Amino acid sequence: MADDEDEGLGLIPELYKPPALLPIAQLKDALLYTIETYPVTIIVGETGSGKTTQIPQFLLKAGWTSDGSVIAVTQPRRIAATSVAARVAEEIGCQLGQEVGYSIRFEDVTSAKTQIKFLTDGLLLREMLVDPLLKRYSVVMVDEAHERSLSSDILLSLLKKIMRKRPELRVVVSSATIEAEKFLEFFAPEEEEATNKQAKSDFGHIISIEGRMHPVEIQYLAEPVSDYVERAVQTVLDIHTTEEKGDILLFLTGREEIEDAIDMITDRIPDLGPGYQTLQPLPLYAGLSTDQQMYVFQPAAENTRKVIVSTNIAEASVTIDGIGYVIDCGFVKLRNYDPGLGIERLSVCPVSRASATQRAGRAGRTRPGKCFRLYTESAYSTLPETTFPEIQRSNLAPVILQLTNLGIQNVVRFDYLSRPPSQLVIRAIDTLYSLGAVDDQARLTKPLGARMADLPLEPMLAKALLNAPNFGCLPEMLTIAAMMTLQGTTFVSHDGNKKQEDKAKRRFAVEEGDHITLYNVYEAFVSQGKKDAQWCREHSLNFKALVKAMSVRKQLKNQLERLGIAETVSIPAAHVSRVGPMSMTERVRRCLTTGFFAHAARMKPDGTFQTPSGSATLYVHPSSIFFHRKADWVIYHEIMETKNKIYIRDLTTIEMDWLVEYAPEYYRVRQR
Repeated sequence: MADDEDEGLGLIPELYKPPALLPIAQLKDALLYTIETYPVTIIVGETGSGKTTQIPQFLLKAGWTSDGSVIAVTQPRRIAATSVAARVAEEIGCQLGQEVGYSIRFEDVTSAKTQIKFLTDGLLLREMLVDPLLKRYSVVMVDEAHERSLSSDILLSLLKKIMRKRPELRVVVSSATIEAEKFLEFFAPEEEEATNKQAKSDFGHIISIEGRMHPVEIQYLAEPVSDYVERAVQTVLDIHTTEEKGDILLFLTGREEIEDAIDMITDRIPDLGPGYQTLQPLPLYAGLSTDQQMYVFQPAAENTRKVIVSTNIAEASVTIDGIGYVIDCGFVKLRNYDPGLGIERLSVCPVSRASATQRAGRAGRTRPGKCFRLYTESAYSTLPETTFPEIQRSNLAPVILQLTNLGIQNVVRFDYLSRPPSQLVIRAIDTLYSLGAVDDQARLTKPLGARMADLPLEPMLAKALLNAPNFGCLPEMLTIAAMMTLQGTTFVSHDGNKKQEDKAKRRFAVEEGDHITLYNVYEAFVSQGKKDAQWCREHSLNFKALVKAMSVRKQLKNQLERLGIAETVSIPAAHVSRVGPMSMTERVRRCLTTGFFAHAARMKPDGTFQTPSGSATLYVHPSSIFFHRKADWVIYHEIMETKNKIYIRDLTTIEMDWLVEYAPEYYRVRQR
């Protein structure tokens, strides 16, 4: 296989149905008429009907960019934005980044020529900071809106506001399920608002794309199973030994299960004996780098059957050709934020019926397929109809910071598609107030709050980075912030050797904790490592992730310079005189405390940690260097409950006095 970038995406023309044969092709004229006539068009169609790839091309050819404006297509996930952009660029016959491009966090592949731009929902929200009315876009298409991601829900609310000021803007909402009426109802003007006797029915229109391309036979279990991972692996092997050609897509809930299943499949392949084609298991989950995610799109080698083991990332956002068989474990891992404890719970829940339908549909893309549901038919009938919207179960601090930065004065009365619980909004405002991002009227503070909102980082990390010049550690904090965006993908066991990975981690580890350990990794990579892939392999490091960190660091540095904050290594005189000369590690630890003071914990004699209020017992995540080490007080980057244990990860040691010094209001209130 060639090393060419586009080859790597598996974009081989003969794998694809010609666009003219896709179900959406028959609706081209009706679609264009509807979009021309109505401000809002809701498109309901099965995944694989061609809506994501073809509608932007219809609009391009119909002249929606002839005045220099751009067509935006938003996706809930970055892998969808990148893979679909590559596909559409190939169909149009242009180089990716020219007429067709994409934009995801810290990666912009567009140019002045770009007319169709694929981007994540969150990225389009960020663009509103500089272009509040999205004047550069003639059409905004919100794809996979039924997933009800936090960013897409907020985006729909803001588009509703923008349309009042820009009646010429066209909004296309694409959904695979029954949410269509709800979306249309949301966009329709209130009766008293409707001008020129414009009825609600004149404001928008729903278009349905009929039918899936091929039938899918659905099979259920006769009896429930206790271990669905084991049953899923057995089903993979049964399909491989008894069914015709066709790749397999297996849905599991998370990285751990995916890696376990791949290990089990790999271990059992030799037992199949000769005479069977090769089985190639491939993982797909959000933590993988873009390049690693792209492996699933490459066509299988001769006489090889791919088994893609995926989270719900493959449910709707991406289309992988060649899938003949789907195995649905019946569960999904959802984040639920507990505003009382400030903890994200990562819980495994039954899928919704809408999701189960989406999953089954992946088998009918290019030929008749089969879907094996690892649950009973009666269990299916008890599943919830749709997935609970993310806005009603998430930490809303980042979103509320963005809304206030966009000039939304009253975030409580904001026109949400689904109203979030008041406790989530109150907790978010409380967090932002304690960080100094909003005042006691919940208005954005200037310059701190506005600068925090400008940075594409979570609020606590943004605050720490903006404080770095005060501690004379901006170069170090830029590196740490960039490394934190890698989400735990820095170390990697290249040949499945976990001990080797742990040994490599110890080589860089320092007693101060995980943040400075990651700083050491980066410094070694750019100096000793000479940015070398072989050096990374020897040290169990992820070469591509570290190259990404270099790019992110450069972008963050440029953003700070635009805010008038230049990278410097000098320590402010005030700090030197107040506390005497400090080591670099102490300056960094103090700086991190100014952002993460609310994430403080104290180690108990048994090695677990406790929150300052004593309300919860916290366990160190195995990825932290404190998994086998002692500390007194620490701040942590992330807190999450999984399997009924609350884990904290990315820890750094601090002094208790610093908490009161840098967050007197926060800790005084709690000490009363």
